[in-house]
Amino acid sequence: MLKLDLDIEQFWKDDELAHKENCFSKDAPQVALGIRMSHECVYAELGEEGNPWDPIDPVRQSDLNKRYNDKAEKIVGRRLLPENYNAMGPKFPEVKRIGEVFGSRYEYINHSEWLHKCCDTPQDVEKMLDRVEKMDIRSFMLPENWDTEVKRIFEETGARPRPMRHVRGPVTLACSLFGEENLIFLILDEPDLAVRFSNVIKKVIIEMGDIMDQEAGIAPENRGKYGFSFADDNCCLLNPEMYELFGYPILRDVFAHFAPGENDRRFQHSDSPMEHLLPILGRLNFNGVNFGPTVLVPAIRKHLPNARIDGCLAPFTFMRNEEDEIVRQVIRDCEDAKANGRGVNISTAGSINNGSLLTSMRLIMAVIQNYGRY
Repeated sequence: MLKLDLDIEQFWKDDELAHKENCFSKDAPQVALGIRMSHECVYAELGEEGNPWDPIDPVRQSDLNKRYNDKAEKIVGRRLLPENYNAMGPKFPEVKRIGEVFGSRYEYINHSEWLHKCCDTPQDVEKMLDRVEKMDIRSFMLPENWDTEVKRIFEETGARPRPMRHVRGPVTLACSLFGEENLIFLILDEPDLAVRFSNVIKKVIIEMGDIMDQEAGIAPENRGKYGFSFADDNCCLLNPEMYELFGYPILRDVFAHFAPGENDRRFQHSDSPMEHLLPILGRLNFNGVNFGPTVLVPAIRKHLPNARIDGCLAPFTFMRNEEDEIVRQVIRDCEDAKANGRGVNISTAGSINNGSLLTSMRLIMAVIQNYGRY
């Protein structure tokens, strides 16, 4: 019979130690817990109407988060969500995003953001790349009132714009712009054009990042302090040879530019079955990853010895509060952490969705305290 008692006060003391040294500390008494819930979870937990992907009303969200935290404090011993959405900092003018640089547009459809397809043929891709290569990206990215508003906000608050340190991953971006099958056939049939496509994506990411660094007042020698991360679910669609040609060079050179130091953040999220790419990704010296629920700790650790592994609990298992399966998966990950050199941060292999309950988080805490001791 499973033992699932929980000493909450002791859990949080041990968890603080567990996160030291990127979750690799030899002094950690137990496996780390990465789950801190999300603003999405307030609706199901409180029995409130609402969709987490709709635009946020700061006043209502602040009230929901406070009520959620009151409940969280009783169940898991911590207030988990920010309670004042009006104190999130000044709002700078909206900057164009990478999909827009390539001629596409973002749109909310059915409570979710989509980046529209903008190319149908290789000839369309060539025209797109011709245009992007000639573009003054700074003038395109920053709106006309940018300089005056940035100056005003800085004089009033001392705040600067944030740097760009996260982007849709290269395969997912290309699939959005051109289509999944189209990208695969492009790599197979016209590899030279595919390489050009990859090179232009890389150039744009680096140039956009440099522009925002300048606006944020970050000197080149301090770039590494902020690291870089990608979200590339669609990387699973490419075989190793195709990924080596198209995706790998982008991550390699972007990390070399923005995260060159040993401890600079190099992170990838890909909640998809992309285990076949691990030998290639292993050459990128990641120090943090969040992969799909079928890509487990032993396989990741084999190729990424220095990466903190955020996962591998299936998000829908957590969302559906399937207690027996939650226990099974968390015990599995704890055992894998103990057998594979630590560095595991118990999290969902993807987003934490509305429906995930605080009682399920408490259950995970109990499993870690009883079965995740080093």
